[in-house]
Amino acid sequence: MTLEHMAPLMFGALVLVMLFGFPVAFSLAGLGLAFGYGAVALGILPIEFMGNLPLRLFGIVSNELLLSIPFFTFMGAVLERCGLAEDLLEGTGQLFGRRPGGLGFAVIIVGAILGAITGTVAASVIAMGVISLPIMVRYGYSMRYATGVIAASGTITQLIPPSLVLVVLADQLGRSVGDMYKGAIGPSMMQTGMFLAYTAMIAFFYPQLVPPLPEEARLQRGWGLWKKVLWGMVPSVVLIFMVLGTIFMGLATPTEAGALGALGAIVLAAIHKRLTVTLLWQAMDSTMRVTAMVIFILVGSSVFSLVFQGLDGNLWVERMLSHLPGGQLGFLIAVNVFVFFLAFFLDFFEIAFIIIPLLAPVAQKLGIDLVWFGVLMCVNMQTSFMHPPFGFALFYLRGIADQIHKSGAISKPILSRDIYLGAMPWVAMQLMLVAVVIFWPQSVTYWLDKETAVDVDNVQIEMPLDFSAPADDAASEAP
Repeated sequence: MTLEHMAPLMFGALVLVMLFGFPVAFSLAGLGLAFGYGAVALGILPIEFMGNLPLRLFGIVSNELLLSIPFFTFMGAVLERCGLAEDLLEGTGQLFGRRPGGLGFAVIIVGAILGAITGTVAASVIAMGVISLPIMVRYGYSMRYATGVIAASGTITQLIPPSLVLVVLADQLGRSVGDMYKGAIGPSMMQTGMFLAYTAMIAFFYPQLVPPLPEEARLQRGWGLWKKVLWGMVPSVVLIFMVLGTIFMGLATPTEAGALGALGAIVLAAIHKRLTVTLLWQAMDSTMRVTAMVIFILVGSSVFSLVFQGLDGNLWVERMLSHLPGGQLGFLIAVNVFVFFLAFFLDFFEIAFIIIPLLAPVAQKLGIDLVWFGVLMCVNMQTSFMHPPFGFALFYLRGIADQIHKSGAISKPILSRDIYLGAMPWVAMQLMLVAVVIFWPQSVTYWLDKETAVDVDNVQIEMPLDFSAPADDAASEAP
């Protein structure tokens, strides 16, 4: 066994272990340790190389950027349970409901707002599904459109700041979270626009699939309705500014903004009169579980990547990908196809921790802006929530659909076939966005701070000389 065989063998073992379904964090750490000490025993690596492992792990636990993950998770967990989604959906549903497709417009707009304040897909999909799905089905909406728009609007959370995935990608790519958030503004706005345009087309050409609410269902009108909508919107906008505005203006780090957001979520829960000890306990429990999962996966991936790089795995990946036909474009297309199919089986955190560190050096060598690359990967990984067989948004919707049917809110059961087929147009729109970001990088980089270019060849240094002093004075000052 030689050094050049170890990296491909290690990567193949990782794929095999994943197919068997072992826990990712422990599989990564186990493979890293097995191949690391196996290489030491074969004389390929010196034993001192494994001494870098404690330094890697200490670097993880001392990384202040990762503190933003529990803060943002706690913020989303509190807002998930404080009733903000209910107020927003009920108000906007009544506001847009008198037009064909009005409930669809409401779900998309509220999904974007929830994405900007919760950062968690599960919270958005479950909240909108429980509230909107019975109303849509009851008043004649197409089952496939209703399930598709709810699942797709929940996945906007993945891309809209303060997405947890963008925090993780910023850490893995060595870029600031603020730049990743700024870069994601354009694609997230385009995705929301695509969803709204698709709904408008359905309402125009096939209004029978998305009928307006009947008069008896529109219970609120006039100032009372606007007051209800504003009561849900204004506090949300204030919280968004507290979290994102302070980062963009340089007033707070992502960790400080996350802490501010967690405090703001508690205040919002108190405003809605739903702040209880049970709510805080459930939010803390959810935060603990998500944070522990992320950190364990990060620790396992660090062990794996340390040994993989020691076995020249990064050079093996670079040789394979840097010579693809088409240069930058060929690399981006091949990588996105690879990540798209990988997302059928791996979670977005697993892709971010395992695959992105292998691809980032190649992208940088090809002259690709890493913020653009990171946002592009985020847009691509967003599809993992929507396509079968392991689309988590579809799983969440499947679970609440059964509960809604058993409660009697929907007379007929919702078939898995309708959920999966309903998701297909929205997955196609997400893939269209991937293509737009590939061929139009300015959709990401336009929002970033432009660096001032300096031409060193034309730099002139002028030093003013004062010849007015008398010669005697000048001589007397000389040492």
